[in-house]
Amino acid sequence: MALPACAARVLGPPLQPERGAPARTTCPRRHSRVEAELAASRPGSVAASVRAGPPRGVSRGFNSQPLLDEPLKASSSLAGAARTPLFALLSRGRRRRMHDLRRRWDLGSLCRALLTRGLAALGHSLKHVLGAIFSKIFGPLASVGNMDEKSNKLLLALVMLFLFAVIVLQYVCPGTECQLLRLQAFSSPMPDPYRSEDESSARFVPRYNFSRGDLLRKVDFDIKGDDLIVFLHIQKTGGTTFGRHLVRNIQLEQPCECRVGQKKCTCHRPGKRETWLFSRFSTGWSCGLHADWTELTSCVPAVVDGKRDARLRPSRNFHYITILRDPVSRYLSEWRHVQRGATWKASLHVCDGRPPTSEELPSCYTGDDWSGCPLKEFMDCPYNLANNRQVRMLSDLTLVGCYNLSVMPEKQRNKVLLESAKSNLKHMAFFGLTEFQRKTQYLFEKTFNMNFISPFTQYNTTRASSVEINEEIQKRIEGLNFLDMELYSYAKDLFLQRYQFMRQKEHQEARQKRQEQRKFLKGRFLQTHFQSQGQSQNPSQNPSQNPNLNANQNVTQNLIQNLTQNSSQKENRESRKQNPGQEQSDGSASNGTNDYIGSVEKWR
Repeated sequence: MALPACAARVLGPPLQPERGAPARTTCPRRHSRVEAELAASRPGSVAASVRAGPPRGVSRGFNSQPLLDEPLKASSSLAGAARTPLFALLSRGRRRRMHDLRRRWDLGSLCRALLTRGLAALGHSLKHVLGAIFSKIFGPLASVGNMDEKSNKLLLALVMLFLFAVIVLQYVCPGTECQLLRLQAFSSPMPDPYRSEDESSARFVPRYNFSRGDLLRKVDFDIKGDDLIVFLHIQKTGGTTFGRHLVRNIQLEQPCECRVGQKKCTCHRPGKRETWLFSRFSTGWSCGLHADWTELTSCVPAVVDGKRDARLRPSRNFHYITILRDPVSRYLSEWRHVQRGATWKASLHVCDGRPPTSEELPSCYTGDDWSGCPLKEFMDCPYNLANNRQVRMLSDLTLVGCYNLSVMPEKQRNKVLLESAKSNLKHMAFFGLTEFQRKTQYLFEKTFNMNFISPFTQYNTTRASSVEINEEIQKRIEGLNFLDMELYSYAKDLFLQRYQFMRQKEHQEARQKRQEQRKFLKGRFLQTHFQSQGQSQNPSQNPSQNPNLNANQNVTQNLIQNLTQNSSQKENRESRKQNPGQEQSDGSASNGTNDYIGSVEKWR
């Protein structure tokens, strides 16, 4: 059948089928889009405006606009019967894209159908479950099976709304700000800000038995008085960060004055031109670079009161504080610092009034510094002061003849140094650990009754942590620092016991304060209630002439005692629930201390 002349001019000569391909008569709507695209690709064609039908497998409603030219549609349909299927004439990539389009459309329809059926099945199951629950609770009064369709939909909507509200509440109020609005079943306990900063267990087994005086460290430090805080700064223990906290991060009546570009700050007492802090960032290295215990105990009094007459010198208390660190991490950090050119040549190492000679303390390097030294060379030097540095800087070197190694045998010398370092550390006003920044902040605030402005930050990534060493090198470093390893174990045990003791003491004081407040409020309420009741019954009678009023007062006192006993028993039950492994009493602080020490014995 011949095409009209206008359609023949527009579509051009008909496409001839491939050789050997049978002629097919197919529905023209399947390939109308392809025909339109092929016609539009010819220059000057008006078929570009023809809207093609939807692809195969898609309903007519997807794209149901009619063709613009009905005669053109009819002519193209007639011509399609004599042509080869246009899908076979397309390129392979175009055929693949059209196939993917149909497959994605079918997959999306399948997913939507499955989701719809799944939700319907879930609603049906939920309706039966709720029906069983309601039938058990309300019995014959309410039966979900007999409810009409509107009631089922309403019940399902209420349950879904409740679940949605719970989920939204958990996202909106994840912390403690909305704790009163959150359901107890879905709420989690408030995390302890001081809990396990090293990601270890919060409970530990104490190895040492300390007395109450060793655990309770509370210094009566008056910043307006004459006492002085002395900071013993050991290399690579985080002392620089802690020293900055002391001069820039403490809430004071008269804060330290720190100028831009200067390391030292002016920390004067209120109303005086006298410092209350002896540290690197307040007074500088007045006793030498990184002065140790032996140097500070003999130097600080002379520096502070050296210019005054002996009769005019005030009686001061020198409160020594320091920071310790894990020996292996500290050793690696010092090695990396030495690699960058640090020497600490300005250290005096004064002991018994004189510095050590070159024979007593040889140098490990010959040049200006030891920069670039490998770790093996750093460990091989027998005179390296990095070995057991924390024990040496915290002990009294005059007990072993200072740096003269020939005074006593090495084994006896190590024992004396370790015991001296432990004793000095235990009797210090305060010491902290680099691995427990928040606990260090807490103990300092409780010891000196001074609060920091912003909390300390725990940095788990340091230069030492970036050094990768094998087990053999780590064992050798621990062997070179065996005294520091023993001291750090002792210090960590004492530190954590002090922390737990102070926390328990704080909880006991808070509980006693709440009990006193409840006792006072209940007594005031009951007394006011019975007095108003007695006056309303006999307004004109004097109290001496009213025996019922005295009886009411006696009843009031008895009720107050009973309520107090009940509240104390309730507090004890709550404390046992909160701390099931610790014995807590409602007595004085000394009883709490005995309970804590008793619990330590049980742990041991």
